[in-house]
Amino acid sequence: MSERILVIEDEERIAEFIERGLLFEGYRVDVAYDGHAGLAMARDNPPDLVVIDWMLPGIDGIEVTKRLRAAMQVPIVMLTAKSDVADRVVGLDAGADDYIVKPFAFEELIARIRALFRRSSPNSRPEILTFADLTLDTGTHRAQRNGRMIDLTAKEYELLELFMRHPRQVLTRDLIFDRVWGYDFGGESNIIEVYVRYLRQKTEEQGEPRLLHTVRGFGYVLREEEE
Repeated sequence: MSERILVIEDEERIAEFIERGLLFEGYRVDVAYDGHAGLAMARDNPPDLVVIDWMLPGIDGIEVTKRLRAAMQVPIVMLTAKSDVADRVVGLDAGADDYIVKPFAFEELIARIRALFRRSSPNSRPEILTFADLTLDTGTHRAQRNGRMIDLTAKEYELLELFMRHPRQVLTRDLIFDRVWGYDFGGESNIIEVYVRYLRQKTEEQGEPRLLHTVRGFGYVLREEEE
């Protein structure tokens, strides 16, 4: 059975453009033209993926994304004319898994959708990853340090999981972009630094020793502090 995609977009021309393309690709498609309708459709007929515009009448796309993320684990692609890195961070922090700036080619959108379906398909049982006194539950997406619970956003979780699956290995910026974001924000983007800072703040909140270290000129590494 083909996957169901919910499109929440108030511009009818764009919504119809996306709907036609997705139907041609074999997906089942529901379309909502505002945030309230989108939430109702998601509740009554849970989708396998959501494509949502940031600027929506009534409830904007950021708030809808937060509510969807709180209610279900569904991949979310956010569409917006906002192209600044700070805006992208806001969208990703709200729970979006990917972010596409308008105007966009449909080929790019469908490639992102296929990538998200590949990433979200269950291919292994949940694990408890452990490094030093830090643990990460791949089932609940929750982390703990010394028994202290740490809440993570979607991207924080993906970044921490990448590090915990490759402890003591220096991960380059290019590799992190590819594995966590799936595309490049641009050579001058500081989004990796932003998310590393978020993880450091959360994992060091009680004064714990640093585990995420910068290797200048190369990237980042998860390791215990050297004596």
